[in-house]
Amino acid sequence: IYQLPTTLCEMFLSEAFKKNPIEALDEDTLDTINRFFENNLNVSETARKLYVHRNTLVYRLEKVKKITGLDLREFEDAILFKVAVMVKQYLDSQNTAKF
Repeated sequence: IYQLPTTLCEMFLSEAFKKNPIEALDEDTLDTINRFFENNLNVSETARKLYVHRNTLVYRLEKVKKITGLDLREFEDAILFKVAVMVKQYLDSQNTAKF
């Protein structure tokens, strides 16, 4: 990622998040997604660690799907989202370094 031109990274993000940019997700939702990834996309285990009902987590994941168009319970969508977050962090660090 770090060797890619920023314009290519920006194109990737716009392609990955066709419906809405990643900024459309609030911090709580991003935290939920990170926990979901930490638990290897396991809904039951993630719900237990977040101290929420399994259906609450499923609802949150459906909300992410509605906003981004990506179903994080599907491996391909999850890996796309994870890489997109890494690209976004890289772009943010590049923009911060310029100032």
